[in-house]
Amino acid sequence: MRFLITGALQAHRECAEILTDMGHRVDLLQNEKDALPDAAGCYEAVICNGLFLHHQIEEFKNLKYIQLTSAGYDRVDLEYIRDKGIRIFNAGGVYSIPMAEFAVAGVLELYKQSRFFWDNQKNQSWIKNRGLRELNGKTVCILGCGSVGTECAKRFKAFGTRVVGVDLYPREDENYVKICSLDELNPVISECDVLVLTLPLTEETCHIINSERLALLKDSAVLVNIARGGVVDTEALIKELPRLYGAVLDVFEEEPLSADSPLWNMENVIVTPHNSFVGENNSYRLNTLIINNFKEFENA
Repeated sequence: MRFLITGALQAHRECAEILTDMGHRVDLLQNEKDALPDAAGCYEAVICNGLFLHHQIEEFKNLKYIQLTSAGYDRVDLEYIRDKGIRIFNAGGVYSIPMAEFAVAGVLELYKQSRFFWDNQKNQSWIKNRGLRELNGKTVCILGCGSVGTECAKRFKAFGTRVVGVDLYPREDENYVKICSLDELNPVISECDVLVLTLPLTEETCHIINSERLALLKDSAVLVNIARGGVVDTEALIKELPRLYGAVLDVFEEEPLSADSPLWNMENVIVTPHNSFVGENNSYRLNTLIINNFKEFENA
């Protein structure tokens, strides 16, 4: 088969070498916004992230296989893919561990007032802070109990928290006190101290955290969004943030975040540039997943 692999080429070189050794032809494209190779219509397989945000999928006339390097499917036309009988795989599980660590770290950064201590360190000021908080005993709601959500649940549980999940498909899971259906989201939100968003962005979940649900949060609550920016109504969040204890925001409705967004300068907000997925073992996990998925495709 003829492959096109896009994105972080250094990270994917090992994968490209394995596929080449398996007898496949592989072309590399570093920037997904760049012009496609002349052979675009010849590619039968694509390994990419947001390639189809910048190029029409119809240009790939012989496409049979897509491997996404993201966990979400929101950057591809799934209806077209189903109609054409194209097999598609995501990168579910690859980034779950670093994202879960990031979520816990962000809440602890707010609870332990790390910004206060860093500012004082720079100024060589020896000032104690008597307002630090503990995670132990808090209630954490995880909205979206897939791989990322469950890795979050494991880590928050280790801090002595009560972890409640909310998911489209409730189930029994030892990592949660319980997993509720979406119909129970409002009462769960109203009792949580930390709300962690790890659900995919779909028509159903767009702005699932809106002004009404934000108003249900306790004044002492922390919101963590490591999912997609579109699951939160940004304007509603900006209005509500002065009342809340804080927010950890790694994703936004528009990326990069506009320089004039008030989120940059809010003392109780941590802003990061869609970076929570980064970890030194990602390449190994991703390459292993890609090869296993392709072998499954070949053997189907």
